[in-house]
Amino acid sequence: MNILAINAGSSSLKYGLINMKNEIIVAKGSCDKIGSKESFFSYVTSAFRKTKLKIEIKNHKEAIGEIVRILSDKKVGVVTSLEKIAAIGHRIAHGGVFFDKSIIINSDVIEKIDSVSHLAPLHNKMQIETIRACQEILGKSKKEVAVFDTAFHSSMNPSAFMFSIPYKYYKKYKIRRYGFHGLSHKFVCEKCAKMMNKDVKTLKLISCHLGSGSSIASVKNFKVVDTSMGFTPLDGLIMSTRSGAIDPSIITFLQKEEGLSSKEVENILNKQSGFLGVSGISSDVRDVKKAANEGHEKSILACNILKHQIIKLIGAYVALMNGCDAIIFTAGIGENYWKLREEIFENFKYLGIEIDKKLNKTTVERKQGVISTKNSKIAVFVIPTNEELMIAREAQKTILNEA
Repeated sequence: MNILAINAGSSSLKYGLINMKNEIIVAKGSCDKIGSKESFFSYVTSAFRKTKLKIEIKNHKEAIGEIVRILSDKKVGVVTSLEKIAAIGHRIAHGGVFFDKSIIINSDVIEKIDSVSHLAPLHNKMQIETIRACQEILGKSKKEVAVFDTAFHSSMNPSAFMFSIPYKYYKKYKIRRYGFHGLSHKFVCEKCAKMMNKDVKTLKLISCHLGSGSSIASVKNFKVVDTSMGFTPLDGLIMSTRSGAIDPSIITFLQKEEGLSSKEVENILNKQSGFLGVSGISSDVRDVKKAANEGHEKSILACNILKHQIIKLIGAYVALMNGCDAIIFTAGIGENYWKLREEIFENFKYLGIEIDKKLNKTTVERKQGVISTKNSKIAVFVIPTNEELMIAREAQKTILNEA
């Protein structure tokens, strides 16, 4: 069974065609800067040839068209016909209270995903557009599965997911902590357990997904105890352009003092804050890190804010679970920023955590492995995430369960 895994963002679309018999990636790629005249399409086929085309991609429908074209291309394609694609799995950022597991897509599912689009404004609308594009280009008879980033976190207890505002607003609007990056957290936790040769349902794990969007989750017996993102993906850690957690009074203060509307403040917190807002240089942590190494004070500050927040959350989650077996780092920053990892664990010597500095420094660029010493009382891992594979696994499981 070949499953096409689609991971659509606000202006990007990643894909992977995966042979589920052996979980081999047959082809993969991404469309970036969708909607811009500088958009481009990168793809890799099973022959591991990477090609990057600079073409204008106006919307997500055109992106799906390019992907289907290249998958079935007579020269570089990997399928002889579109019938060879058995199903499509779509990552959906927010499932609200409606979905605690993956589900086969129909009109009712699309309607419910759309009804919570305001909770993930940068993602859900584009993901619906992508679903409809697949229906139009690949045919409505092709099974499509919605795989929710919020689903893994649905195991949280009310004491973790409830906010201390009047309960009537939870009943009326379902305002609660949902959590995100669930596909990534689930994937690396399962992988970590395999690497430890342990049953994931017996472990206490802390998963640190650190990238342009970042979140940390505490996972006990394969159930989420708590996670840093909340009602929307804006909460938690400092991110590329998102503020992360702030005092709510800052919002009303800015509205009053700057004469801003709620939409304008929302735009500031989602698109002008984080690394970009603090450093004043860039939203890309690589640029900020480079500037910090050159002595740029605000870039140093941005990096230190991230480190401070990660240390605080790891410490809190160890306490919440009454211990920890392993801590996992994944995604762009987590996998590659070795110096940050080293500095974080200077604060956890009291827990008996020891980092092997040589291993830590060399475990970058999609390498995986343990970076703690054999004497460390808590193991520390770097595990590259694979959300596309997780989407495909969830899609296959959902289809087989329905059969």
